[in-house]
Amino acid sequence: MESTRLALADQLLAPRRKPFLLWVAASLIILSLFFLTTSFKGRIVTPFFSGFNSVTRNSSLVSWPFSRFPSINTTSSPPTNVIGVVLEKTHVGNFTGITQNGSFGDEEATSVPGSHEAKSGNLTDSSGDEGGLERPRLGIIEPGNHSLSSNAGDADAKRSAEGASVENLVAEIKNEGNEEIGRFPVGGGEQGENNKVSIEKCDIFDGKWVRDDSKPYYPLGSCPYIDKDFDCYLHGRPDVGFVKWKWQPNGCDIPSLNATDFLERLRGKKLVFVGDSLNRNMWESLVCILRNSIGKKKRVYEISGRREFKKKGIYAFRFEDYNCTVDFVSSPFLVRESSFKTKNGTFETLRLDLMDQTTSMYHDADVIIFNSGHWWTHEKTSRGEDYYQEGNHVHRRLKVLEAYKRALLTWARWIDKNIDRNRTLVFFKGYSVTHFRGGQWNSGGQCHRETEPIFNTAYLGKYPSKMRALQHVLQETKIPVIYLNISRLTAYRKDAHPSIYRMTYNTAEERIAAERSQDCSHWCLPGVPDTWNELLYASLLKAGLGSWKK
Repeated sequence: MESTRLALADQLLAPRRKPFLLWVAASLIILSLFFLTTSFKGRIVTPFFSGFNSVTRNSSLVSWPFSRFPSINTTSSPPTNVIGVVLEKTHVGNFTGITQNGSFGDEEATSVPGSHEAKSGNLTDSSGDEGGLERPRLGIIEPGNHSLSSNAGDADAKRSAEGASVENLVAEIKNEGNEEIGRFPVGGGEQGENNKVSIEKCDIFDGKWVRDDSKPYYPLGSCPYIDKDFDCYLHGRPDVGFVKWKWQPNGCDIPSLNATDFLERLRGKKLVFVGDSLNRNMWESLVCILRNSIGKKKRVYEISGRREFKKKGIYAFRFEDYNCTVDFVSSPFLVRESSFKTKNGTFETLRLDLMDQTTSMYHDADVIIFNSGHWWTHEKTSRGEDYYQEGNHVHRRLKVLEAYKRALLTWARWIDKNIDRNRTLVFFKGYSVTHFRGGQWNSGGQCHRETEPIFNTAYLGKYPSKMRALQHVLQETKIPVIYLNISRLTAYRKDAHPSIYRMTYNTAEERIAAERSQDCSHWCLPGVPDTWNELLYASLLKAGLGSWKK
């Protein structure tokens, strides 16, 4: 009887031992994970306990809703090597996320350090293939070498080895036309005041806008050579805060544009801007900056006496005291606009294989700044039907990005054959980002209510695919070309376009009507193009060739 009771008691106690053993096993596992966390300083385990909230775009270890796990705050003292971890691609359910700044968090709630602006409306870019503004796409460009890394795996491995931020990894995406678009190129990130490097080692196009009450370089309303379309002050723009910003590179300082020094180095020489109206925007800015330093203003003049420069043509400002000229040559495509005859008549074409006929006006210049981009977004060029010509062949259909690449190759062959590298410094200015909201340039897009830059980098646009094509072409040129990569810095400046302030309105009805046709592509002067010239000056000093030696 006693043995029967013992057997019964054993049966009752047996099931209770299993939870006890499981509890012991779980405790051992937790202790093991704790010691692993301590020994590896959080490289692997800390992200595990952070909730698996997100991953890199290329490495989709995904959001798991582990709401029962207590959140572990790693922001106060983050492990220095967490950001160097390369995550393997994993798929779990439909949860996705994106890693920023080495922390794991929900994509929609991701914050950018230093950001203090909420998303304000849907800003769109009228650049055609570039698409609308969205989270920043950050590429990697080494200072002095403008080739863009396109292999995400190589970039991951390299940055992991260097312990660099996951934010700087290169990601590749496809746009609507199945064309690859890189992320905005950035350098190594912000550095402290005591960690600044020399300008020669610095990516001066990676930075941020900061307030500067010493700007602008010339007083509002003081320069008579600004086209009316760019003279926002003349047409009654009520705010002036948009001129009180300067570009501050991360990790170094750039000099202010010393107009007297610029002219002295340009003495007896010719500087030429070649391209579309965005280069004319920059040309007028430089003329006004340099003119402001001259005592006798009458000794600065356009040699043909013209004071309006909107029409296609060739314009040259002479600075008499320095025996130099600053010219603009209108050539929006760089290659030749032409026509083609058929039995059904004659129609316009664009010769992708021939340079524009204006080349004789600048081939012997001492400094040339090229640009081309915005005219490639117009209906005829972007549609690409029966328009692009090479030799006697007119393409029935050709994608605009492919046409742009071929035009750039024609330009590259021309400079290699015709430019004397011992005399001429060659620049190519990148794509200037537009900020149309609620439509495009020809469909009611607006920007006239914007009074401050974008501060949150999460709302910058895609890096223009045309500039990615340009970077690949620049790697192949024999003549060194300096890339003025202004796309990112202009992406911030939704506040600085002429919008409705490009003409004078006689009635309230005219002003209301103007809101349906705004200019959110060009820039007010004084304004953003002054910074482009500041970066041109810094780049000339950085190159240190000829009269630009320090």
